[in-house]
Amino acid sequence: MTRVRRFVLRLVCPAVLAGMASQALAASSEMAVKAAFLPRFARYVTWPSGVQASSSAALVLCTVGRDPFGGLLEQSASGQEVDGRRIIVRRLSSATGVRGCHVAFVGGSPDQPAGQLLAAIGRLPILTVTDSTNASQRGIVHFAIVSGRVRFFIDEAAAAERRLTISSRLLGLAVAVRTR
Repeated sequence: MTRVRRFVLRLVCPAVLAGMASQALAASSEMAVKAAFLPRFARYVTWPSGVQASSSAALVLCTVGRDPFGGLLEQSASGQEVDGRRIIVRRLSSATGVRGCHVAFVGGSPDQPAGQLLAAIGRLPILTVTDSTNASQRGIVHFAIVSGRVRFFIDEAAAAERRLTISSRLLGLAVAVRTR
């Protein structure tokens, strides 16, 4: 390798690595923000009567398909309660077993795209959440990056079809709301 090449590599490699590290940090902080939102969404949703086995049973937060969060969901849900009910996290590779979920982040997978998973969930009273990696298929809540920040859109009409009521406080925080 010539001296010029080595010199160029010494200059370029750190810049490239720094850029890659910056992108990785941005992606991990984006996931941390989304993971922090997910358990909090449940505070602003009312499920139809009969969905919960008992008033003391846990509220179940699920990932369905791809799980981009790692341990971030457990960290976010740890110690949190909704109406006196603790929050537990479950990971599902498919929509099988989703009936026990209250909030479901639908990530899709190579075997089952998000649209197929959403269709399998159908009109069950589950607050479905998607993100911008599935732009054409959206859950009731859909994360997107707007002006460099994690924001979300809400489909109140889809929530009503599933007999879910979303608080006006949460609707007021959304970038946009598709109303009933």
